[in-house]
Amino acid sequence: MTSLSALLTSASINVGVCVLLLSVYSILRKQPGNVSVYFGRRLAQEKIKHDDAFHFERFIPSASWIVKAWEASEEEILALAGLDAVVFLRILVFRLWAHCLALYIISCSACALLYFEYKKVSKMRSEYITRSSSSPSQFSVLIRSIPCSPEESYSDLVRNFFTKYHASNYLSHRMVYRSGTLQRLMSDAEKMYKMLHHYGSNSVGQSIQPSLFTCGLCGGTINSFKMLPCEPVKPNLEDLGSSIKDKECGAAFVFFRTRYAATVASHVRQSSNPMLWVTDMAPEPQDVYWSNLCIPYRQLWIRRLGTLLGSFVFTVLFVVPVTLVQSLAQLEQLQKNFPFLKGIFKRTYITQLVTGYLPSVILLLFLYTVPPLMMLFSAVEGSISRSGRKKSACCKVLYFTIWNVFFCNVLTGSIIKHLKRFIAMPKSIPSDIATAVPSQATFFTTYILTSGWAGLACEVVQIFNLFCSLFYRFILRSNDVSYFSALSFPYHTEVPRVLLFVLLGFTFSIVAPLVLPFLLVYFFLGYVVYRNQILNVYLSRYETGGQYWPIAQNATIFSLVLMQIVALWIFGLKKSPVAAGFTIPLVICTLLFNEYCRQRFHPIFKSSSAEGLIEMDQRDEQSGRMELIHQKLQSAYCQLTLDSDSPICKSSPAEAFIEMDQEDEHSEQIVEIQQLQSVCRQLTLNSPGDCSLCKSEDPNHSVDVDSMQDPGYMKPGNAANQFSEAWGNLKIKDANKQ
Repeated sequence: MTSLSALLTSASINVGVCVLLLSVYSILRKQPGNVSVYFGRRLAQEKIKHDDAFHFERFIPSASWIVKAWEASEEEILALAGLDAVVFLRILVFRLWAHCLALYIISCSACALLYFEYKKVSKMRSEYITRSSSSPSQFSVLIRSIPCSPEESYSDLVRNFFTKYHASNYLSHRMVYRSGTLQRLMSDAEKMYKMLHHYGSNSVGQSIQPSLFTCGLCGGTINSFKMLPCEPVKPNLEDLGSSIKDKECGAAFVFFRTRYAATVASHVRQSSNPMLWVTDMAPEPQDVYWSNLCIPYRQLWIRRLGTLLGSFVFTVLFVVPVTLVQSLAQLEQLQKNFPFLKGIFKRTYITQLVTGYLPSVILLLFLYTVPPLMMLFSAVEGSISRSGRKKSACCKVLYFTIWNVFFCNVLTGSIIKHLKRFIAMPKSIPSDIATAVPSQATFFTTYILTSGWAGLACEVVQIFNLFCSLFYRFILRSNDVSYFSALSFPYHTEVPRVLLFVLLGFTFSIVAPLVLPFLLVYFFLGYVVYRNQILNVYLSRYETGGQYWPIAQNATIFSLVLMQIVALWIFGLKKSPVAAGFTIPLVICTLLFNEYCRQRFHPIFKSSSAEGLIEMDQRDEQSGRMELIHQKLQSAYCQLTLDSDSPICKSSPAEAFIEMDQEDEHSEQIVEIQQLQSVCRQLTLNSPGDCSLCKSEDPNHSVDVDSMQDPGYMKPGNAANQFSEAWGNLKIKDANKQ
């Protein structure tokens, strides 16, 4: 009775939080000031306009966003957010239907749905590869672990090697360089341009008038500026004078004439020494994780071993908060084992709150530390692409979540509940653990309510981004939405969360069916919420091409086998040999089905077929598009933070860097970049107090703009115009050099 009342207490709290947050979201999304929070993708891609006029209906909760998210077609989501978003939504759809079905019926229906979904996603991936036929990554190979030579540079070694062994297919190459002074200057200049670009527009420039509003922190006026001295900063040119050999690292992008040649080169071992001339298919240009390309290839296995050890240690240490959570959930058992705790929890509602709601909240708060740490581990491993890093983090978070959230909670809960019995009768441990799974249904139901229902409500409200937006608008007094770049979808956190609920649904479907209605509501609500977020909030900058579905396939098969093993164990405890005998073939058939799917579909996700690649090459050659693709390859993988039309990206990379490094301190290009920095330094806020956000860097050499006779002398718009003019001069001179 106590566990039921605790469950009802947790359910009422989470339902109330969920309804409240969803209602608040339906109001906040209508406010013009929150457009950067709730419509980040549309703001970045569609340049939407919002109406600032007052309307009473903006403050009335509505479910219109649910209707819009539900009515969006799969083709529209595929075009807007990519195949990964479609795959993620199809994961939710599959769970929604798979959990509606009774041990054989559930297993057979799940396997059948898995097969058809795998087949469907495989077909969509093939269509995705064909549709992106002009992608430069299909013609490019990343070569690493280039051997060092005292006589030749890395660039010469790559050119000579591929000219000798791939003479008929080798087109060109682009080296990967370590960051230097010029790259840092160009990066800073482009950041300044993006930051100040909105000041140069007429609408913003005309709207800047003397104001009585003050800074939210120190009280300084928001249009008070100080002009710092425009003394040129002399950069350290020691690395600009270094040779090209010092700037190159042992990695390069090699471009081939056909897709088929690039694919063959990426899969064939290039040297008798497997640690040299290591090849991989290149990721998309916007997906390249540049900082990891210069990692020596010989270090990668050490990095992977270190991250594996770090993940293991973190998993072991996480048992401590899990035990704390289970001790709260098993409060009655603790009071029996430790009588001094009885006086602490005398009131019934406190006991219900502590045992029903608090454990899942504490566990959820601890779990928030897992995805960032796993993302860090995946970056340290040396992933060459951002999507690969996120996929690796997704697998780590999934393994961690299944072990700590499910298995550790079941084990620690059983140990706390039967501690005295384990000590007196160690032989009873297996049977007690088998019965521990149904006994944890209440805890996992509250976890579904907290992490699932309330988590979806927090996801749609975007609490963190909302507070950031309020801070910029009311504390920093800025209405510029360029501070908020559209986020990419957090597959590394949401995919493991969904697959954990799949595990809970299958495991408890035959031993505690009460969990299923809560899961059905979660999958339905999640399908609507995530569709809304993908359509309006998240921006797809890069993707894996549906690589998350094999992860979902393996996790689902694991969940089915675990459900069958739990049923087999319970049938054995119930002394039902016939039922246990019928369950064993089911486990074997499920594993055989998974192996068939792995042989039938998984190769499609690992590499492209020769048939498809050759057909695409032939079509491009017949249509005359192949030459145009070859011309764009050189500028596709440009490491500098300039756009792809820059002459630096179009010219040969080695010659471009040599020419830049040999220029002296008074090079016109360096001077132009210094002018950009000087103009940007003139826009520093004036503060009457000590606020670090609103004071100049050197008050002894600054001039108060408000005291000048010409009020338009240093308006932000004028400074931005000077910045834009200097930036334009830099690009013109680059074009003239080319």
